[in-house]
Amino acid sequence: MARSRTLGEDFSFVNPVVKYLLFLFNMLFWTISLVMVAIGVYARVMKHAEAAMACLAVDPAILLIVVGALMFLITFCGCIGSLRENICLLQTFSICLTLVFLLQLVAGVLGFVFSDKARSKVSEIIDSAIIHYRDDLDLQNLIDYGQKQFSCCGGISYKDWSHNMYFNCTLDNPSRERCSVPYSCCLRTTEKVINTMCGHGMQDLEYLAAEEYIYTNGCIDKLVNWIHSNLFLLGGVALGLAIPQLVGILLSQILINQIKDQIELQNYNSQHRADPWY
Repeated sequence: MARSRTLGEDFSFVNPVVKYLLFLFNMLFWTISLVMVAIGVYARVMKHAEAAMACLAVDPAILLIVVGALMFLITFCGCIGSLRENICLLQTFSICLTLVFLLQLVAGVLGFVFSDKARSKVSEIIDSAIIHYRDDLDLQNLIDYGQKQFSCCGGISYKDWSHNMYFNCTLDNPSRERCSVPYSCCLRTTEKVINTMCGHGMQDLEYLAAEEYIYTNGCIDKLVNWIHSNLFLLGGVALGLAIPQLVGILLSQILINQIKDQIELQNYNSQHRADPWY
């Protein structure tokens, strides 16, 4: 009888593999969240032009800080909950992770169903980015990278650059870049030295004449075509984001059930410890 009592007291339903796997899982994303917050704070502090990102719905630095902070809190609950075998923290972690997963799923479905509205919103963002092109170097580099990567110019066409005060084609525009487009709109050449004035006066030309020197198609259509051509890649990215969340939810639920079983075992042992036949 003494041997069975010892075995019962030493036995634990909590699997150390599940426990520490969940801890390491949360520790990894907890570290990533700290890096995200640090980058966001650094970008926010070093940013001198407050109106630079006015064209975007949310300042990327603020977005990094908010997402990183939420991720920090969620993974903190997972880390401490798994390490201390705390059911309350583990349930908080599991519920928050489930809500995040469901919100991402809903956002994806709404984006697919209301694709026309999503396209209109993207068009507004690109148009606003064109207006603020010269206001911020980071935004300027981002637009140039996008136009070079997708071989496009402007939102709908290269004429959209007339919305920018520096590239505007009005006669009273004193800018030396009047009726021009950024160099990133120019057709790629084999020359090692980049001609930053290659887009000078291109808005004065008609489409057929301009397409000999620059990309005349807008970036919105190019982006839509790229998405349609890379659906499997985007699906893989979405799956890559979903799998860690589902793994975290699954591990936390397994550990919660194991902890509950262990508590029941301890209660059973404590109730029968005074029993002489136990």
